[in-house]
Amino acid sequence: MTTPLFLLRCVQLGLSMGDLDFLTIGLVNDMFTERENDEYKYHMLADQSDFDKF
Repeated sequence: MTTPLFLLRCVQLGLSMGDLDFLTIGLVNDMFTERENDEYKYHMLADQSDFDKF
């Protein structure tokens, strides 16, 4: 990942330069990935019984 791409992702997430003092590059990437997955419609979602079996 290039620096401009990283900074673009930070802007898309609404992060400020001050926020970056507390976040790692990996955490910003994870936040961006989760944001992109927010609109995905899962066919099956786990419920409490699935977690109990796990």
